[in-house]
Amino acid sequence: MPGTKLPGGPTQDEVMAVSLQKLGLCSTDTVLEIGCGTGKVSVAITNSVKKVVSIDIRPEAVTLATKTAQSAGRKNIEFSCTEATEFLRHDAEYDCAFIGGTKNLLAVLPVLAKRVKRTIVINAVLLSTVCEAVSTLQELGLFVEVVQVQVSRSKPLAGSLMFKPIDPVYIIVGRGAACS
Repeated sequence: MPGTKLPGGPTQDEVMAVSLQKLGLCSTDTVLEIGCGTGKVSVAITNSVKKVVSIDIRPEAVTLATKTAQSAGRKNIEFSCTEATEFLRHDAEYDCAFIGGTKNLLAVLPVLAKRVKRTIVINAVLLSTVCEAVSTLQELGLFVEVVQVQVSRSKPLAGSLMFKPIDPVYIIVGRGAACS
């Protein structure tokens, strides 16, 4: 929603496009999103799947994401304000999972490895998160690749254009055990 700020901000369109492509979504999928933030990714995912379950530990994020989904007319999203490890105590299975943020990545990934049938995609900006995610996915036998996306936007300067870079995002991809 315009005018509302959350730490980290909304996912850049270019980063989201690569992340969604890496998820490999199908129309019959149920997708878990951890760290829904503004709801921008949740809404984009709904275009391609049967159902999205989006969680965030921050009440203000869930409120904003819910408003974003309502404004877009999306009804196939279920939002929950909860911590990921707590939420994952339920035995639900998902076709894919998108992680936009979680403080307990090392605890979450082994559970997702058992619950996600096909693809896990993690967006990270911190190198420590990249290292943790890659090593954990490797230990679980699920690691596929890391893609670094660097977006720069044009900006007027001295009667011409320059490109102002936005911080890089690392897209970490894992395949569920059902795909092995």
